[in-house]
Amino acid sequence: MLTCFIRYEIDPFKKAAFEQYARNWGQAIPRCGADLIGYFAPHEGSATVAYGVYNIDSLAAYEAYRARLADDPLGRENYAFAMRERFILKEDRMFLKLASAPHATTVKP
Repeated sequence: MLTCFIRYEIDPFKKAAFEQYARNWGQAIPRCGADLIGYFAPHEGSATVAYGVYNIDSLAAYEAYRARLADDPLGRENYAFAMRERFILKEDRMFLKLASAPHATTVKP
């Protein structure tokens, strides 16, 4: 299992547009085969950093998922919405694997 972390730099004056974008992905991403953890918009502190996080089985599964997302009507519209409204200034994507599993448990004496 891999976790995809997407770090966005967004226009701070277009946070509402990013939040709509996030809600749209909340529907399209699970439908297309990824396990969406969530999209996170600025609230306190930085006004320009946002995140999207989801799990995917493998890089091969990711490629198939991206193809389904590109064919999905809401996915296509969401890509077009982002291009039209230009609220995303920068996007970085990385894949990480969980290294701490199994998590430590409290041992009773």
